[in-house]
Amino acid sequence: MVKYGLDYTRCRWILPLLLGLAMIFGIIALLGWGWIYSQTLPRTVQGSLWRLCNVQNEGDCMSLMDFAWGRGAAGTFLVGFVLIVICFALSIIAFAIRTLRFNFLRGIGGLCFVAAVFSLMGLIIYPVMISKEVILPVNTVNEFGWSYGFGWTMCLMAIGLGFFFCCIPLYEDHILGNVKPYYYPNL
Repeated sequence: MVKYGLDYTRCRWILPLLLGLAMIFGIIALLGWGWIYSQTLPRTVQGSLWRLCNVQNEGDCMSLMDFAWGRGAAGTFLVGFVLIVICFALSIIAFAIRTLRFNFLRGIGGLCFVAAVFSLMGLIIYPVMISKEVILPVNTVNEFGWSYGFGWTMCLMAIGLGFFFCCIPLYEDHILGNVKPYYYPNL
């Protein structure tokens, strides 16, 4: 990407595309039912970020929004997701403008780090408090599932993309073609 510059058509939209992918992973995590599976011998519980349901009795559900930690976990993860959506929109704007502002990219990177911190808080609050306060029979096996994994993927992508967005301005002269190329002599 540095060699050809940001005008290179195949490389220009990689970072916004990755932010869009992180946004899709966040949507899957917010809407998915695979956050936790808990199994004791008489019952099996399946949960999302919002509620827990008994698999045998489909009407037997408990909202996690009745707990302060449930509202905190959902709220912090939701704030992280909204910040990822904002970063996605800002990156589309940043890369669509022909005269790219490199300090604008650092702001997007900083916002990605803030989004990662918020989503990380929600991803840590949820398993600690759900295993401590909700699902506590003695012989319980708790498994965190695919939807919880998509939440972690969104968080880790936000951290990595934050580094990329913050490092691109360091190569501003290379990207704009202001650096004299260096040719290695034949040995």
